[in-house]
Amino acid sequence: MLQFIMMDVLGTPAILVGLFSLLGLILQKKALSDVISGTLKTVMGFVILIAGAKLIATTLNIFSQLFEHSFNMQGVVPNNDVIAALAQDNFGTETAMIMVFGMAVNIILARITPLKYIFLTGHHTLYMAALLAVILSTGGIHGAGLIIIGSLILGTLMVVSPAILQPFTRKITNSDDLALGHFGSTGYLLAALVGKVVGKGSPSIEELKVPKTLNFLRDSSVAISLTMMILFIVLVIIAGKEFTETQVSSGQNYIVFAIIQSITFAAGVYIILAGVRMVISEIVPAFKGIADKLVKDAKPALDCPTVFPFAPNAVIIGFLSSFLAGLISMFLCPLFGLSVIVPGLVPHFFCGATAGVYGNITGGRRGAVIGAFAQGLLISFLPAILLPLMGELGFASTTFGDADFGIVGIILGKTIAFFH
Repeated sequence: MLQFIMMDVLGTPAILVGLFSLLGLILQKKALSDVISGTLKTVMGFVILIAGAKLIATTLNIFSQLFEHSFNMQGVVPNNDVIAALAQDNFGTETAMIMVFGMAVNIILARITPLKYIFLTGHHTLYMAALLAVILSTGGIHGAGLIIIGSLILGTLMVVSPAILQPFTRKITNSDDLALGHFGSTGYLLAALVGKVVGKGSPSIEELKVPKTLNFLRDSSVAISLTMMILFIVLVIIAGKEFTETQVSSGQNYIVFAIIQSITFAAGVYIILAGVRMVISEIVPAFKGIADKLVKDAKPALDCPTVFPFAPNAVIIGFLSSFLAGLISMFLCPLFGLSVIVPGLVPHFFCGATAGVYGNITGGRRGAVIGAFAQGLLISFLPAILLPLMGELGFASTTFGDADFGIVGIILGKTIAFFH
């Protein structure tokens, strides 16, 4: 029963967000029909968002396969889903306990401090709980001490992470109704600050003047399709017709396969944006009930694609710039005696795109490009430094990808080592 509540209910992002929406609508004493409709639409919006994310992840995994074969690169590929799943085998109970008590700490801190954020990105809560369980256990902390320390750290991160970004999130969304709840926040903060420094006078990338003959590029879906098409076609040509058709495309012509994958990627982005709009339109009004009754002026902190609709050009520029930084880092890491980190397309897309949006809001075009590039360097070097601190899990060919996991893991690991 405990496993069901902790992992299946609270560990499922759509259900978690739906429960908060349900609670908010009930606290507002809405009619039963409104409660049912609002809750289901919130869950549905999140399911749509996740479906788009899975579609993108599938195409990015294919891209990674082609990339690794083409350039014969062996190394560690950061992937939160995979490393969290591996952590569950050895630290499942500790992860679940830290997650649930961490969420309780989040609500208490939101109520008694000025940081009025309820972190609703359930899978990131789970991943951070897994990281804390691994680092604390590896450092020799067990039992109640592990649960208490882990929960306090997690709950604190769940209010601090949205808070440090809120001045920029407010500018991006033109409102103070919602926040960003994603453990890549230090990377987005870096992008925004870099944008501030380098972007003086640089116009927003969303105001890009496009010649009339290229007007079709104003449609972000078309622009993303064409960008990914160029990348995929170049990759399948380098990987070779034989490898692509026998190992990757299940016999489909390699050029046709590349074109379909690029359009599938763009479709995934389109689906994500539709899901985000649906979640925002339902969760913000529903959340008023929680804000009024449980935590005065509470703001829902939502997943990173929440900001994508506000700057679609910055999304694709941020991804490409972050990925370029990942490619360069692949050759730089060994020079510092670190493991080779092969650019994980999933973190570089989601975190790079988000960094592009934050860099753009403070520094326009230059901010989007250079801010996302700086974030790309960060999420390449942090996993390499984190790897040795993860004990036996450090031998796996994957690790946590997003910036906050690296920073929290490194600081916590070094602190424990200092006191031992």
